Amino acid sequence: MEKSMQKYLDKAEVLIEALPYIQRFNRKIIVVKYGGSAMVDEELKARVIQDVTLLKLVGFKPIIVHGGGKEISKWVGKVGMEPHFINGLRVTDADTMELAEMVLGKVNKSLVQLVESLGVRAIGISGKDGGLLKVDKKYADGEDIGFVGDVKEVNADIIFDLLEKDFLPIIAPIGLDDDFNTYNINADDAACAIAKAINAEKLAFLTDIEGVYKDPKDSSTLISELNVSEGKKLMEDGFIGGGMLPKLHNCIDAIENGVSRVHILDGRIPHCLLLEIFTNKGIGTAIKNDIDERYYHGE
Repeated sequence: MEKSMQKYLDKAEVLIEALPYIQRFNRKIIVVKYGGSAMVDEELKARVIQDVTLLKLVGFKPIIVHGGGKEISKWVGKVGMEPHFINGLRVTDADTMELAEMVLGKVNKSLVQLVESLGVRAIGISGKDGGLLKVDKKYADGEDIGFVGDVKEVNADIIFDLLEKDFLPIIAPIGLDDDFNTYNINADDAACAIAKAINAEKLAFLTDIEGVYKDPKDSSTLISELNVSEGKKLMEDGFIGGGMLPKLHNCIDAIENGVSRVHILDGRIPHCLLLEIFTNKGIGTAIKNDIDERYYHGE
């Protein structure tokens, strides 16, 4: 009987720990960049959508910005197209762009379907809708990589209108240039641009690593929380490399442009979003400005 009662008391403690975060972020906007393995594994996908839906139902205003790189690569192989890369970036020619838009649209509507099945109203759009994402052509160290765009303008009114009408927006990272050509956008870049434009309280990146490490080869050096100055020093000192480098740049850019907190999470961990946002220590890396107080002060 005592063991059974302790189990319920432990559950109550979790809810109590979450209470101040629910109070603090009630009616606040959180942008979730959804990508990586959590988009491929159907069980993980369902849990991510459960997390975002719960955030919505406890008073947050979540927005999903999704990628689709792995799914696009799968379809490129299926139709027999040969992928080309320049400086590590995929070249998106007209045929690849057409395929990418098709795949991202399929992913977008599958996420809408999952959210709707949990009783929350969702609307899936791309950056082309209403001129949501305006882009300039992106180059890789001066090299032409095709229809890949850099976001130069976000029509935030579209997002605010959807949030005001109590919808959960789900956004595919596709935009238009000044001549109305269609461009693929890196989902991290799109999420960062959207978070800045709407002054989001939080921006969360779901990735395939646990967070930021002091030493990438040692998982015990995971940094639970760091400020902008600490992040810049890690980059300057050469501790950050590979795919984490542009991601951390995006995080710092978002913080310096009005986003309160940015979180880097391992999307392969079930319910990572809830564990990071509603517990004192969290499970990923939270990045903050140099002024705000830390959430976590050590064991």
